[in-house]
Amino acid sequence: MAQDKSPSSSGAATAEHAGAEVPGAEEITALEGIPALSLDAISSVAYGPEAMLVVLASAGAAALGKIEPITVAIVVLLVILVFSYRQVIAAYPDGGGCYAVSKANLGRRASLLAGAALIIDYVLTVAVSIAAGVAALVSAFPGLRADSLAIGLGILAVLTALNLRGLATSARALLLPTAVFIVGIYVVIVAGFFRQHPMPGSGVHHSVVATAAGAIGILLILKAFAAGCSALTGIEAIANDVPAFRPPRARRAMRTELLLGGLLGTMLLGLSVLTVRFHVAPSASQTVLSQLTGASVGRGVLYYVIDLSTTAVLAIAANTSFGGLPMLASLLARDHLLPHVFALRGDRPVYRYGVVALAVLAAALLIAVNANTNSLIPLFAIGVFTGFTLSQTGLVRHWYHERSRRWGARATLNAIGAVMTGVATIIFVFTKFAAGAWVVVVAIPLLILLFLRVDHYYRDVASELRLGETPPTPRATRSLVIVTVMGVSKMTAAALSRALSLGDEVVAVSVQFDEEAASALEQQWERWQPGVPLTILRSPSRSIAKPMLAFIRSLQSSGRGSLLVLIPEVEPQKRRHRILQNQRGIVLANVLRRHSDVTVARIAFKLRRD
Repeated sequence: MAQDKSPSSSGAATAEHAGAEVPGAEEITALEGIPALSLDAISSVAYGPEAMLVVLASAGAAALGKIEPITVAIVVLLVILVFSYRQVIAAYPDGGGCYAVSKANLGRRASLLAGAALIIDYVLTVAVSIAAGVAALVSAFPGLRADSLAIGLGILAVLTALNLRGLATSARALLLPTAVFIVGIYVVIVAGFFRQHPMPGSGVHHSVVATAAGAIGILLILKAFAAGCSALTGIEAIANDVPAFRPPRARRAMRTELLLGGLLGTMLLGLSVLTVRFHVAPSASQTVLSQLTGASVGRGVLYYVIDLSTTAVLAIAANTSFGGLPMLASLLARDHLLPHVFALRGDRPVYRYGVVALAVLAAALLIAVNANTNSLIPLFAIGVFTGFTLSQTGLVRHWYHERSRRWGARATLNAIGAVMTGVATIIFVFTKFAAGAWVVVVAIPLLILLFLRVDHYYRDVASELRLGETPPTPRATRSLVIVTVMGVSKMTAAALSRALSLGDEVVAVSVQFDEEAASALEQQWERWQPGVPLTILRSPSRSIAKPMLAFIRSLQSSGRGSLLVLIPEVEPQKRRHRILQNQRGIVLANVLRRHSDVTVARIAFKLRRD
């Protein structure tokens, strides 16, 4: 089946096309791209170095000094990824990141893997960011530890509400805390460079393990490198959502990518140097960044400003996923791999179904691990590094086939990136498999299976509808309109008027539970004389659906033409009053749609006042 021959594909494509040109007020600038799409990467300085220290600590305090060369290797990989994703933005300015690159250059299977890996990464990014933010808050205020999950879910609810109003709205709301965090980290680094020893009373944990724990082997270094690479997640988000930028979109997105790389690289290097200088070790009661802040600026007002800004930025770093996953889901929906509803936008240029789906999945994950960052870190980075590897490999093929100016240098850069990220992915899987990475290894194939099943459904429906073929010429048939009535009322009159304008023949049908009520309705109808015959169906069992189904089947067997059932319902002005209605219309409509082929329409009689 051709890609444009699936049910609702035209509608989804129209909605997508209409949403492609976002109103200027809802587009973001290069600077706003940092809080909108880069907070995941920026905020990772709060947990990336700590993840490395936790691994190195297993070999004793002497091993903690290896964080500096490992960080240098991570920054080298960061530079390669930043320039590679600038190339992705230039080559694929419509967004989609590694999914678009894989689809265009590596084929269908690779694109399915890329889409599944990115979805896993986005959900984990939200959960890890919020859990890390709560952990930073608890470091400063230990009394809140018991409420960690509730605080995390509250932060998630606020971010969801902001993003339902638009990506630009959330970016502007988050610009100030992002700026405070970045400035605060540089204050910590600069102040720390002027100190040879931690500030008195800083609370730095110099050693939490025995110094003779074991030798520093290559496997330990690789595990620490893999753990520290969690700081690189989020690098791809800008390339995934290029259409969110103001024109010229690609150029602004490339500037944001470069700015992100500069900020993240310098902060990682600076913090790693301070970690060695102050002999900081991981602690169960206080984060490494909290220790470094206390060591550099003391435990005064500035410490709490930086710590609270860290909490805020870690929590709102989930905003990166809220910008990336809905866009990715819309592309997957357009390719018929997810339900088409994910490609629809509301009045604001927001893929609200993608936003809500992300929030629900992240909430479930937070609840499952009780907002514990250490339970989530082993799952982290596998998805995004799989995407990195596919993206770099796809770009190598892209430049090879395009043969543009300096294509050899570009292909070489991407090939190096593909090898490095591929090796990192393998390290992640093998070193973290038993610690929980197996969940991601299982989840990715399940997502791919979901994509294939959704695609199979759309292919079947397209075949049934004969999309792409010329259908028979439409012809008119005699129609009978059935109006369900409860009694004689203004709503009944309005429904009958609507029915008379729609069909050749109209009949009113009422299901009554006792003879007295049936007799009273017959008398009222006789006095009213609306010009429409009334049929009363008795139902001693007090079932509405069964008598209606039997009546409709008798009409169909007698060859009365096409049947339309109109179900009038009261619609209150206030939403809270809707639960007070008897819901008979919903029940009857659902039963008729499931067990017959008649056309069913529910028509609302709107109350002017409640």
